[in-house]
Amino acid sequence: MLSKAQQKFTGIYTIIVIIELICGNFNDLAIIHYFTKPLIVLSLLIFFFTRNQLLDNTIKTLMILALVFSLIGDVALLFDTINPNYFIIGLASFLLAHAMYVSVFLKQRDKTKKPLGFILLMLGYAALLFYVLKDGLGDLLIPVVIYMTVILSMSTSAFLRQKHNNITSYKWVFIGAILFMLSDSILAIDKFYQPLTLSSIWIMLTYALAQYCIVIGILKLNSDSR
Repeated sequence: MLSKAQQKFTGIYTIIVIIELICGNFNDLAIIHYFTKPLIVLSLLIFFFTRNQLLDNTIKTLMILALVFSLIGDVALLFDTINPNYFIIGLASFLLAHAMYVSVFLKQRDKTKKPLGFILLMLGYAALLFYVLKDGLGDLLIPVVIYMTVILSMSTSAFLRQKHNNITSYKWVFIGAILFMLSDSILAIDKFYQPLTLSSIWIMLTYALAQYCIVIGILKLNSDSR
């Protein structure tokens, strides 16, 4: 259950995401898109910064860094059609964001949980995705493989978090990690395999939900044990 502050923020966040979904898909509104896309993560960053008082200082810092790197990645990807180097910058920024999330999640690792089954599932998913993408990767083969490894590590570390102390936090974060992986998969297929119908909508919707779920889940660490 969301707190009153979280409910209010969710309403504002929903409006921002809807505006971005509209503006990102109509050329006449493209100029607004350059503001609304970064505003998605910026709003999460501001909300997290004002609501993280009960969290461990290390977790606070890592989460803020993850959101800052995500924001840099969002801005860089706004210009990847102008210069392909911006795609590399965006990829590197999100790789660092995922690394920060991995660090956050591993601080809450349940050492009794065995990861082998989940890792095999993720490797199977990665192998299938790589098979689809490999012919279109070109010079980006190694960077994309590294990125895939990091995001799979992020989803695995989310799976390995403790849930007996706070099942609500666990569910929010795990759902967010899976949505993040899904968003990146859609983006990769659309860019390196073949264009997908309404891809920009699905990419941004899953991405916005992913970041939201992770932030809310981490904020619930000390505020809600249900």
